[in-house]
Amino acid sequence: MKREVYAKLLEWKSRKDHKPLVLDGARQVGKTYILKEFGSKEYKSVSYVNLDRDAVAKSIFEPDHDISRILRTLSAHTGVDIVPKDTLLIIDEIQESAAALGCLKYFKEDFPQYDVAVAGSLLGISIHQGQSFPVGMVELVRMFPMSLHEFLDATGNEQLSQLLLNCDWAGVNPLSQKYIDLLRQYYYVGGMPEAVAGYIEGKGLNAVRKIHKDILAGYRKDFSKHAPKREVPRIEMVWDSLPSHLAKENKKLIYGAIRKGARAKDFEVAITWLKDAGLIYKIHRVSKIEYPLKFYEDFDVFKVFPLDVGLLGAMADVPASQMMVGDNIFKEFKGAFTECYVNEQLARIQIPTFYYSSNESEVEIDFAVQTEKRVIPMEAKAEENVKSKSLRTYIDENPDLKGLRVSMKNYIDQGWMENLPLYAIEGYLRAEGFPVPEKGE
Repeated sequence: MKREVYAKLLEWKSRKDHKPLVLDGARQVGKTYILKEFGSKEYKSVSYVNLDRDAVAKSIFEPDHDISRILRTLSAHTGVDIVPKDTLLIIDEIQESAAALGCLKYFKEDFPQYDVAVAGSLLGISIHQGQSFPVGMVELVRMFPMSLHEFLDATGNEQLSQLLLNCDWAGVNPLSQKYIDLLRQYYYVGGMPEAVAGYIEGKGLNAVRKIHKDILAGYRKDFSKHAPKREVPRIEMVWDSLPSHLAKENKKLIYGAIRKGARAKDFEVAITWLKDAGLIYKIHRVSKIEYPLKFYEDFDVFKVFPLDVGLLGAMADVPASQMMVGDNIFKEFKGAFTECYVNEQLARIQIPTFYYSSNESEVEIDFAVQTEKRVIPMEAKAEENVKSKSLRTYIDENPDLKGLRVSMKNYIDQGWMENLPLYAIEGYLRAEGFPVPEKGE
């Protein structure tokens, strides 16, 4: 399957004297697959080691930072000669070895002629637990679940995807029902590559849901294996509470809803652990939608979303019949899946994202985003019949801003705001200052 991150890997390879590449991201988003695919297509040979499964490979990095010895021993261990520029050395699950992380500095300083790419599923956890990270000595690339556009490409709808990226509303609007059907499929399948592959291969909806459940079970094993023992029950409580939080009208995280009488200090570490593991997104409130949004951030009030809309469906045990037939997904579950989906698409283009609410009024804006050109108050609506009372009120009070509503309605510019189809978010925001991704291999 084509992944947009492939273009970033090509760009990295083309730069003279590039640094070691660190591909970060949650488990099961496709890091190992894309590095192996990249290596097999762009290099004469690939030397691959996994430091979580291969104790011998892990021990090779332990004695010292003698890169000559490490390269020589890895070549003997893998049976692949590691040749400058011709071989891609892939070190997987590098967070399992502080020594291996430390070696990246010396690859950059003393052996820049070797191409080294590493992947880490829990890299953020390792760094925050005190492992030294070679700041400035590596190039960090973040990988996410497959976007709607990658899903469209994978299901043979490349032309539909391109219309969206080009913001070709004359072409997009007449095809709205087709896009809605594909969006409904994406809500169910999500963007985890194994689930998408299972869906494309025709294994059936129940098989796709089983893949989701297996991924979730793997995450729970990570809780027990990698988190501090005293925090594991709290991590599980936060994780299990996500569907119920998102089902509420006000989706900000309430500690008392996780456990009666709970306070911030009870779950602070658990939430941070899940965020560092890449399993949740934490979206803070802003007190004002002005440029730059960071100036108005409130760290005490926030929403939490899981990393993938397909996994959210599995967590909530929503059956395929409710998501794939009719408009149930857009009506019965309203904002839960819609906001999760919107946030997921925003996160993957790494656009500064917050939400707005005020203690002095009932006005609440689902998202506030910052592009290179402007800040945008954004409302996310699940249906076609929409009202935007909060957005209208906020724009009336701040007429220098222009609102954005994402819903099931076709694109239309109403002057004070634009209505954007939910499936067109990424193309629109890239046109606002974020480059359109090149197609991967």
